[in-house]
Amino acid sequence: MNNRLARLSWPLLAAFPLVAAAEVPHVAVDIPPVYSLVAKVMGDRGDPELFIQPGASPHGYSLRPSEAQSLDDADLVVWVSDALTPWLSGPIDSLAGDARHLELLDVPGTTTLEYREGATFALNDGDEHGHEHHDHDHGHDHDHDHDHDHDHDHDHHEHNHGDHEHHHHEDSHDESGHDHDHHGHDHSHTGMNPHAWLDPDNARRWLDAIAEQLSEIDPDNAAYYRDNAAQGKEELTSLQEHIQDRLANSADTRFIVFHDAYQYFEEAFNVHAAGAISIGDASSPSPARIEELQTLVKDNNVQCVFSEPQFNPQMVNNVFGDTSAYIGVMDPLGVGLALDAGLYDELLEQLANEIARCTDAS
Repeated sequence: MNNRLARLSWPLLAAFPLVAAAEVPHVAVDIPPVYSLVAKVMGDRGDPELFIQPGASPHGYSLRPSEAQSLDDADLVVWVSDALTPWLSGPIDSLAGDARHLELLDVPGTTTLEYREGATFALNDGDEHGHEHHDHDHGHDHDHDHDHDHDHDHDHHEHNHGDHEHHHHEDSHDESGHDHDHHGHDHSHTGMNPHAWLDPDNARRWLDAIAEQLSEIDPDNAAYYRDNAAQGKEELTSLQEHIQDRLANSADTRFIVFHDAYQYFEEAFNVHAAGAISIGDASSPSPARIEELQTLVKDNNVQCVFSEPQFNPQMVNNVFGDTSAYIGVMDPLGVGLALDAGLYDELLEQLANEIARCTDAS
């Protein structure tokens, strides 16, 4: 009799681990830096799922079936903004309509900056950039009706931010068959610059917002998520202080970036890009833009030029090969870094190290 009861109890016992595993929130995220921040908060409870592959452009992408499935399975979707991924609003609403949506640029207190215009930037004009704080409370379970309010802006500047070429950069289709045409437009980067994750102050606010979302989905572990967020914030504060020391001598270092993706990092650490090679769509710069940048390099003691790993460095060499400028590599997404909780910190360190090398080379 006892043996029979034991045999009958095995299926029940075997089911308990499956129930526990199912309680771990399924979190889908857009880019590696956001993956890292979410992983910091989730800790040992589980890992988020990245639905835009490392090395791919978030600006123009076609979801693979497995990536669409990660949205469909999600309890929570964490993404930067439709300003970064204007093609994503449709898939999020259709595939993850029942999930919670955390759009990070909408987190109260998030600092946003405007794109800088032209090939060259005014130096030391931080007060003119216009910090803007979003204090809108969209709630924890909103339905993204506000996405439609952005349509007019998308027509002007947010529909195409294709600053990285990659094999998915094509006329793409979401699961409902709508086209996302990333060709044949005037890709002027104006309006809000969505690369706000490169400001560690924003990242700290986002850690709290992520923890609150996870706590509501998984209340039994709310204290764990909040503790992880608090620890992550402390670590980011220490990292910020370390980078400030690392770049203490770089305030007067002048450099050219591939495109205007680093403004938040510049503001956070008092370093100053003098201009950008690309207007953001990875097309070759015009002869007039090349001439303007070459004049800037020669007349304003610009010491360094930074390409990005997704692009052929020959584009940079064609522009600056006959100058004495140091040519390095910077990337806003952490291409090549391990996809884990430490990626965000390593990304900021990587950017700081490149600028410090520029300072040392000058």
